[in-house]
Amino acid sequence: MSDAPDLTNLVDLAAARFGGSVVAVNDEFFALAERMLLPEPPIARPGVFTERGAWTDGWETRRRRDLYGSDWAIIRLGAPGVVRAVTVDTSHFTGNAPESVEIHGATLGGYPSAAEVAEASVSWVALVPRTPVQADAVNVLPVVRAGHTRVTHLRLTIHPDGGVARLRVHGTVIPDPRLLDRVTSDLAAAYLGGVVIACSDMHYGDRHNLNASGEARVMGEGWETRRRRGVGHEWAVVRLATAGQVIRAEVDTRHFHGNAPRSVALWAASAPELFGNDEVSSIEKITRWYPLLPQVRVQPNTRHLFDLEVPVEATHVRLEAFPDGGLARLRLIGTPIQTGRQQLAMRWFNALSPGAAHAELLGCCGSEDWAAAVGDGRPYPTLAALLDAASKHWWQLTEADWLEAFTAHPRIGERGAPLPAPTTSTRATLAGMDAPRREQAALDNASLDLKAALVAGNQEYEDRFGYIFLVRAAGRSAEEMLGLLRERLGNDPATELRVAAGQQAEITELRLRRLISGP
Repeated sequence: MSDAPDLTNLVDLAAARFGGSVVAVNDEFFALAERMLLPEPPIARPGVFTERGAWTDGWETRRRRDLYGSDWAIIRLGAPGVVRAVTVDTSHFTGNAPESVEIHGATLGGYPSAAEVAEASVSWVALVPRTPVQADAVNVLPVVRAGHTRVTHLRLTIHPDGGVARLRVHGTVIPDPRLLDRVTSDLAAAYLGGVVIACSDMHYGDRHNLNASGEARVMGEGWETRRRRGVGHEWAVVRLATAGQVIRAEVDTRHFHGNAPRSVALWAASAPELFGNDEVSSIEKITRWYPLLPQVRVQPNTRHLFDLEVPVEATHVRLEAFPDGGLARLRLIGTPIQTGRQQLAMRWFNALSPGAAHAELLGCCGSEDWAAAVGDGRPYPTLAALLDAASKHWWQLTEADWLEAFTAHPRIGERGAPLPAPTTSTRATLAGMDAPRREQAALDNASLDLKAALVAGNQEYEDRFGYIFLVRAAGRSAEEMLGLLRERLGNDPATELRVAAGQQAEITELRLRRLISGP
């Protein structure tokens, strides 16, 4: 049995048409690094020269004269994901390919600049250790198990110099679940993690084009079968990004003039247990399909929109094309269902890099030791398991750790400064800053006298106990919080510290639930 990774249903996370881009490079004297990400196979143009030398299809650096140097390029992935294998294609680089390569991944929040992604402070995780590569060859390199974390950027280092024709980063998209909150999304979209896991035929066009990013520019960027000479029809199965409720289907036959299907039908299935299993054989485990869109006539070169009279819950959708032909795109518009959102969020949380998980957890509770302990306990199979671990680790902390967590909160009634513009700040930082605003919403309509009483009470509490008054504000009125403040002023210091720690535990649980279950 071959040890080569199965690339069948993996997305090229770095592809230019998927949104991948070279954001920093130390040298590209002979050829630009961006060419590595082009979708078409590399070509050779013997005898063609530029002002820099012979034309090459790919990235090529100048010749190094130091003994131990190397060149590098940093790529922002089109969508964050877990990388399973990397193809370093050195086709047509015969006397100028690198001797070896190494590949690292990083998780960077927001939209960092070229200078920021190249900073020495960036934490890079090894995906592929330094590995020899062959010249003029397609080198498929598996990612080490320790590198199976969600990354946003990839760094390719070549030793000592030379050229790479194409770079393919084969992986699984792991979207931030918050991207799907409060909006409708294309649940089939590749950039959100949808995968066309199987089809009956793709003689002329790859099935993965069906849910690709953007619109097809030509017929060749769609899915097309050979001509069927007998009875029956063609089909393709999409595993959605998450279990969701589909409210609209878009069937796009643009560019297919004389070879569009006569009609199409859509069927839905609910099989959440199959997430993570995108093998073709997995669809055989689906025993029940139910109608999503009855067979309906479609026109050539047309974008068809079908609003469903009754929204349909699904994890998988089967497209049937009668009798054969081609489609440019299939879009399935909807929203995650509650269980789907939780399952997606748990996959995301478990796949986060250690640094990214730590930042998310600090947005829920400001204790560094607590965040480290909970992060180190991953993976968690369910939200309940995560909450149990969070509570256990909280009550095992020292009093100093509790006080550290308390300092992350504003005073009741003081919800902090306006949120900064989302430049390079992480989502976790913004979420952590926004939480008190949301949790203390009851104070928005409180009277001036009540707010003044809270300010005075806060000061009296801090003078007595030495830390801020902490209370779970969510679900409580301003009057109720003031009453609790006055009541707790009568506690002795030891009792009050335990009470405050209990309130922090409640706040942490609410924030973790929101992180995983959504608003």
